[in-house]
Amino acid sequence: MSAGDTQPTTPLPDWMLTESAAEPRRRSPWPWIVAAVVVVALAVGAWFLGEWIARGIVEKTIRDQVVTQLALPSDQVVQVDIDGAVIPQLIGGRFDEIAIASDDVAFGSLVGDIAVSAQGIGFRDGVEADAASATVTLDEAELRGLMATVEGFPAESLGLDEPDVTMSIELTIFGATFPIGVSLTPSASEEGSLVLTPASLQLAGADVTSDELKRQFGILSNAVLRDWSVCIAQYIPAGITLTSATVEGDALVAGLDIDGRIASDPALQQNGTCAST
Repeated sequence: MSAGDTQPTTPLPDWMLTESAAEPRRRSPWPWIVAAVVVVALAVGAWFLGEWIARGIVEKTIRDQVVTQLALPSDQVVQVDIDGAVIPQLIGGRFDEIAIASDDVAFGSLVGDIAVSAQGIGFRDGVEADAASATVTLDEAELRGLMATVEGFPAESLGLDEPDVTMSIELTIFGATFPIGVSLTPSASEEGSLVLTPASLQLAGADVTSDELKRQFGILSNAVLRDWSVCIAQYIPAGITLTSATVEGDALVAGLDIDGRIASDPALQQNGTCAST
């Protein structure tokens, strides 16, 4: 055995044992996490508060403009819905989509519930939309009021029976009066007029053809077999055109196309005109 093997081991100093044995102090992450969550919560709250305020201001501005431009009563209920967050769209100068709706809106003899949808509305250099459309919904009484402006149309007998508009008229021959029931299919003409075209006929409650009616009543049948047309352009801005008309349930729904420049072009805001006949 060598001398080195029998040399006693010298213990390490206490200060070395204390320093090496002590574990490093670790800071708890929870205060930082809590602080981060609080900051994020405050930021989100501020964003939504700002968003809520911005949305309210923009929707009120649009509502006021609609009331003014359409000369509606000051207390007219106009619903405005802006799709998506408002603040980023205000910054970008463009709204993705805006929907506007109001009931019982009157344009002269045309009265109905209106819903408008516009997409891609830029407002940096004037207001212009990529696309816009609307529907006007007329119940039976409102359609009756509109058709009362058409000479010779028996508006008091008008009814709605999906998919048709119905009416009745009386034809007299040799002193005898015969009730004629007519089912009319609504449509829009190329000029944007509402047209009601006879689709089926009933003579004293029995179905008849147009040829049978002509044979029995001759020229008198023309009062029944004619199309009934009413010009819509005179009631609505020139930038709006009637494109469709259908009976859905207990209402007539008219589809309208809107020129995207209507908000910034005064000429398109003026009522249209009807071609003379």
